[in-house]
Amino acid sequence: MGFFATKTRRTATEDPEAGQKLQDPVRARLPDRFEAVGEALASGSGSHRACEVAGRGLAQDGVSLDEVLIGLGETCRAVTGREPDFGDIRAASRAWSEATLAYLHQLSCEDPLTGLASLAHIRSRLSELYRGQLGGAGPPDETHALVVLDLSRAHLPGGPDGTFNATFDRALRLARLGESARTVFAGSEPIGRSGADRVIVVAERSRQLGRQVALVRTLVEPSARVWIEGLPSSDDSAALLLDELCRH
Repeated sequence: MGFFATKTRRTATEDPEAGQKLQDPVRARLPDRFEAVGEALASGSGSHRACEVAGRGLAQDGVSLDEVLIGLGETCRAVTGREPDFGDIRAASRAWSEATLAYLHQLSCEDPLTGLASLAHIRSRLSELYRGQLGGAGPPDETHALVVLDLSRAHLPGGPDGTFNATFDRALRLARLGESARTVFAGSEPIGRSGADRVIVVAERSRQLGRQVALVRTLVEPSARVWIEGLPSSDDSAALLLDELCRH
């Protein structure tokens, strides 16, 4: 049976009608990435390996474990009329977990989808600023400020908030906000993501700051908001401010 064929005997948990070919009407109802699982279940050749491949691939696509298990359940019910057995659930979950951990171990300070610095990186740079490691000429609340670009009022044509299309569309819009910010703040200013809707720039309070913010407003989409947020006098207060900006 090709890639998923094994030389092991069938287990007691496999479909008693194994050896059949997956019918096209059933195949059409299967969730994405679960066609091979359906074929393995129909053939009775052992579905654990197919579940591992599906779990790993879906994790790499950013699909949650809950969605993986829902897809596995839909596939098993469509093909065999039963819930997935423990071995298939374990295989899919383990592969998903391994792929997710591998991804986390490779993370840098940038968000891979938008290319923006992570909030943790922005927090670290602010701490350096308060410790005087960025060569500031005075207290950070006098020499620097946050420029905030906000999408929270944006309408999402991709679907209701929380759906994949809406989430992906918002990420793309956030990436475009970041590009607009980089166009104006083209120096060494840290530019990062704050929650699902905001981009933050740690900018110097120069005479050009007002004009820079005005220029950013001309580059972003009409529904986006841009404003200057003053920094507090202490590092701890700056951390609280970042948390508040994440929560809107």
